[in-house]
Amino acid sequence: MNSPTPPNARISIIGAGPGGLTCARILQRRGIAVTVYDRDPDAGSRNQGGSLDLHEEDGQLALREAGLLEEFFALARFEGQEMRSMDRTGRLIGHHLPDEGETARPEIDRGQLRDLLVASLAPGTVRWGSALASVDGPADGPRTLTFTDGTAVETDLVIGADGAFSRVRAAVSAAVPQYTGVGFLEAWFDAMETAHPELSELVGKGSAHAGDGERGLFAQRNSGGHMRVYLMRRVPVDWIAANGLHPGDTVGIRAHLLEAYAGWSPQMLRMITDNDGPYVDRPLFALPVPHTWEHTPGVTLLGDAAHLMPPLGVGVNLAMLDACELALALAGASTVDDAVRGYEKTMLPRSAELARQLEGGAEHLLGVPDAEGAEPTGHAQP
Repeated sequence: MNSPTPPNARISIIGAGPGGLTCARILQRRGIAVTVYDRDPDAGSRNQGGSLDLHEEDGQLALREAGLLEEFFALARFEGQEMRSMDRTGRLIGHHLPDEGETARPEIDRGQLRDLLVASLAPGTVRWGSALASVDGPADGPRTLTFTDGTAVETDLVIGADGAFSRVRAAVSAAVPQYTGVGFLEAWFDAMETAHPELSELVGKGSAHAGDGERGLFAQRNSGGHMRVYLMRRVPVDWIAANGLHPGDTVGIRAHLLEAYAGWSPQMLRMITDNDGPYVDRPLFALPVPHTWEHTPGVTLLGDAAHLMPPLGVGVNLAMLDACELALALAGASTVDDAVRGYEKTMLPRSAELARQLEGGAEHLLGVPDAEGAEPTGHAQP
């Protein structure tokens, strides 16, 4: 393969999430051109999800390399590092309060992080409304990206940063995500201080986790007075339809949940019943452990596309670390292929080892937390 030098290569990133955008930002800072393709019609077309805690050793490291760490600190919620652990009665088991000036794991809304990264890129870098259909082309390049609207482009390197159900992954691996047996149901709460003051006091300024071994919940404060609660249970992937319900049947789902969480205290049940709006079904999937692949010229993966794991606080941080290392490898290598080989030599063993450590971790979210569970070593990030 006659691999081009990175400054002369056509580099395409699929997916404008934190990982893909971080990679693009660092490449552009190093003088390397890149195009990002995303299926969303525009940056604000859908809610980006909940809050993220970015760690000093990976997510923040990547933002420092991107030249965005100070901008991140200006947006971050340092009080969001508070973590409470409770039993099903609401009794406080463990409590981490961040020290004054603590910056180890501040929180930021996923949408705010995406906006920060998009704004840092050269105009026109992100091609919105571009849903990938397939990656084709010979191993010696160039690769062809075909989109669902029938358009196609040639590229020297395609970086799959397109998440759990990546379209790029099929070009390097036959692996597909498998359901873990644990499902999340997301509930939203607005105007916490005025509409839900009791829940605001119960949860605090950061996050709260409770479980009884069979059921769990994870409450997560977001910016603007909002909160998300994730109700966690062992359920079939199609449990809503199997119970004669449908996603928009808020009343029916609520009645089902009250039965499922029987025995939980009234104050805890308010996190199940007092939500503003419908519930959102989020079954948890993970890739086989370990997920690795033979080097494939012209294609690589980062983040969940490469190593989808249970949501235990590492996903976005690991994606941003991947993105940083790949961008720096491209900036420092003589050819694109050399860069990708060097990146994968580090990324694949690291992610495989972490995936082994977290395998079955979705079950951990249902357990009764202990005092140590309140330490900020990572938390659910659906």
